[in-house]
Amino acid sequence: MTKTKGLGFLYIFCFLLLLSGKPPVDGLINSPAIVAGTAKVTGVIRANSTNQDSTMVTIVALHPISGENVQYKALVDQFGKFAIDVEVETNISLIGLYTNLNTNKLLFIKLESGGVANIDIAYNSDNDIENINVKPTMNQNDITKGFEVMDNMIRYRPNRALQPLYDKSADYFLNHIKTAISEKLAIVKKDTLLSRELKEVLVNDLQLWMYKINAFSYEEMMMLNYRNTSNDTSKKPDIQKIDRSYYRFLKNLRLNDIQYLNCFTFQDFQKEILQNDLIGLPEIGETDIATWLKSVKVILSDLVGFDNGLYYDILAANAYGKQLSEELRPLSEKQKKNIVSYWKTGEIAKILLRKNQKVVEANKFKSPAVVNDVSSVANDKVVEAILAKHQNKVVLIDLWATWCSPCLDAMQEFRDTKKDFKDRDVVFVYITNGSSPRKLWEEKIKGIGDQHYYLADSQWKYIMDKFDFEGIPSYLLYDKQGLLRNKFTAFPGSNEVKGMINSLL
Repeated sequence: MTKTKGLGFLYIFCFLLLLSGKPPVDGLINSPAIVAGTAKVTGVIRANSTNQDSTMVTIVALHPISGENVQYKALVDQFGKFAIDVEVETNISLIGLYTNLNTNKLLFIKLESGGVANIDIAYNSDNDIENINVKPTMNQNDITKGFEVMDNMIRYRPNRALQPLYDKSADYFLNHIKTAISEKLAIVKKDTLLSRELKEVLVNDLQLWMYKINAFSYEEMMMLNYRNTSNDTSKKPDIQKIDRSYYRFLKNLRLNDIQYLNCFTFQDFQKEILQNDLIGLPEIGETDIATWLKSVKVILSDLVGFDNGLYYDILAANAYGKQLSEELRPLSEKQKKNIVSYWKTGEIAKILLRKNQKVVEANKFKSPAVVNDVSSVANDKVVEAILAKHQNKVVLIDLWATWCSPCLDAMQEFRDTKKDFKDRDVVFVYITNGSSPRKLWEEKIKGIGDQHYYLADSQWKYIMDKFDFEGIPSYLLYDKQGLLRNKFTAFPGSNEVKGMINSLL
């Protein structure tokens, strides 16, 4: 992923949110049910900071049906109080919560649809959490220690030499992943502080994440392994070709288990299945859902190990969610009729139609994605060519990649703020390189809008080196005269970026 400390944290945070702590008391989290609901998070943040009213609370809620995680933010008032309304998609929802007083201390909170969760956090003079009270009651260790356990699992590396995998069979690689999962899971299984319920969530999520990161990126992982074990960055080794039978590892995951609705990684895992060329699921488009599911089951059932169950309905919902969340493309009238015809007035239909309405509203302000070609431009002239195209405009350049979770999270967070600059002298430019698969990039930029550039690797490397960037997302901000006024790595927040841009208008 990324190299900078800040980006590493953001990446771990994205993964951390997949853990979603859960209580050992009521057991309701063991049987989540799909609900198009809302919940409220209220509380008090107590700190010694003189700028109490600048404290920001951030919540990330999991939306397993529409297939994304959504950030909610709120400033506390002069008394340290805050309140956030959150849309939920299950009767019991698990969220991640942190404040800007200590972004490294992440908390797991349970929400009940139609209910209120109250969080009272006291920070000491070093901005470490001194005391925390949460209602409804949860296991305190689940709330405060889950991150530490997951962080330990993420960082765990066995004390043995890295072995070549690129010259082995695909089956050997899959067995290698299973071994790595087992070794990492030993950490959470030995833990004596977390509740049994949270540990089960962590086990499920780690398995999803490991397969998503490794198994779905077979060729990339083999290339990385070759470079790391041979120290050769110039040649491309002969790698075994895989076919759809390779994905029989899906059967090991028991994807029909309703528990996966508690896992953040589930959404991204579903996207991998939906867009994988070898698995070959059709686009849902305007096909009626029953017909689409029939063709999907023919393709998928032998890989996942079952041909019926709620999983398939969730997969269909995720297929629509991919259109809504990734492309920001509203449902057609035919699609809406298909949804109502299949799910009637059920909760999945409510969730998708609710999400569609938000996309319709957002599209009133979104600019279409424009692809620009600078393939013939010299490495040291690329930025100059971009600025020349947008003279007398403030230009914000975003260096990103389709695989970079912090990059995508930043775009999602800034999406609403971009509306404030519609019809003003501001241009948003997004550049990436060959590390982003071209087809996937073409899909994602539909939902981003604005100006896009797909650079050659040499052009990308020149820009990264010239501006001393070590990771992404990274940003360049130019004024109307084409002068660089700011550069930074890691998204600092919508309000801060908005202030930077406004100062140049």
